[in-house]
Amino acid sequence: MANMTVRSTYAFDVETVHQLEDLAEHWSTSKSAALRRAVREAAGRAKRPHVEAIADLDRLHEQLVEKQVDIDQWVRDIQAERKASADRRADRLTA
Repeated sequence: MANMTVRSTYAFDVETVHQLEDLAEHWSTSKSAALRRAVREAAGRAKRPHVEAIADLDRLHEQLVEKQVDIDQWVRDIQAERKASADRRADRLTA
């Protein structure tokens, strides 16, 4: 059982209370324990996209290295294209 360090009061709509009660019954625990568990699980899921994004960037970097892509040139090409796109947009707005 978790050590109680903070006692808080929250206002929930009726549907949320019913869902919390259902979770507590399903997990055979108190509503407080169910709420703690639900918050922990939601917090864990919220962190995963960040971890997955970093893993995706690592894989991209590995592929670029394997293909011997000149990353500095690639960055210069992207910057040049962005500048050209901004210039075209500025020309359209002033025309």
